[in-house]
Amino acid sequence: TKAFFGHAGVCPLPRRVAEAMTSYIEHSMRDDQEVGGLGPLLNGTRAAAARLIKAKPEEIALIGPTSLALSFVASGLRVGKNENILVYHDDYPSNVYPWMALANRGVQVRFINTRELGKIRPIDVIGQVDENTRLVALASCHYVAGFQIDVDEIGRQLHQRGILFCLDAIQTLGVFPTSVDHVDFLAADSHKWMLGPCGAGILYVRKQVQSQLTPIVHGWHNIRCPDFLTQDELKFHEGARQFEAGTHTWSAMAGLKACIELLEEVGVSNIATELRRKRAWLTPKLQEKGYEVMHANAPVLNWGGMVSFDRELTNLDALHHKLLENGIVTSLRAIPGGRKLIRIAPHFYNTEAELEKLLSFL
Repeated sequence: TKAFFGHAGVCPLPRRVAEAMTSYIEHSMRDDQEVGGLGPLLNGTRAAAARLIKAKPEEIALIGPTSLALSFVASGLRVGKNENILVYHDDYPSNVYPWMALANRGVQVRFINTRELGKIRPIDVIGQVDENTRLVALASCHYVAGFQIDVDEIGRQLHQRGILFCLDAIQTLGVFPTSVDHVDFLAADSHKWMLGPCGAGILYVRKQVQSQLTPIVHGWHNIRCPDFLTQDELKFHEGARQFEAGTHTWSAMAGLKACIELLEEVGVSNIATELRRKRAWLTPKLQEKGYEVMHANAPVLNWGGMVSFDRELTNLDALHHKLLENGIVTSLRAIPGGRKLIRIAPHFYNTEAELEKLLSFL
């Protein structure tokens, strides 16, 4: 039996999620893959995703990988020649490369300066925007440092200045309460903390800004074609569906719907409380063993679900391999400068006995 602490990377599938996907696949052995309740499945998945972030179903596009959804925003947003985009260079590449690519179109891409890796405070953001800033793109939580930003406060202050806010929420969605009250765009795949399949994710586009985002894909699903007949004029469907060009991966949709319903059943607030409890329990125990924990003294509201640590003169590659050999799954990550850390990302279902086993090997 493995003790799995790799949820900030790629999760194992819960039984009900795997069964939902298997059920669809088995049905597809006996009939057309699109025969049956696929309309209700699509609508149900969209509605479940909307509930998770307190949005409207018509603001949800079922896109898939986070990288693709963020690229839709970066490539589809109309940005003026004198306008700039503000991003964080040391974020996960999926939330950096789509924005960097805009430089080829003459867009000025700026990088936020921070004193510590991943520690992005509202003052850091607001202090580095100006009257020409079109959009700020950030991650809700840094993928190694584990520092969770104050999404509401940053978004509120950006909107007061007429600046759009795009959020990569993959490291918090499903395990920490997420509201898009002050967010314009949000992207997240389900294969990490949401306990869902790879390539099944969402793109949120606030209704009031949908007209500012041009779809960069074209197909039968997002452009009107009654009776599947080509029309003389390209007319996109209303709502976020306009960003979904063609047929969905239906097995992934079944898994996405099932994992969201599982998280709702457990309760996202309950999960957040449990993850914070685990971090509060783990941090001093790691420090007692001589490990340095990233952002150990951060305020509780800035805690993500992960704990990353290292120790001087410790071969972390060998330690990571030793843990795997003993059925303990963690992640080995590098940060700018070449420093390596072990990242622990337990979920609500991990037991204290599993954590004690981990500590015994450290």
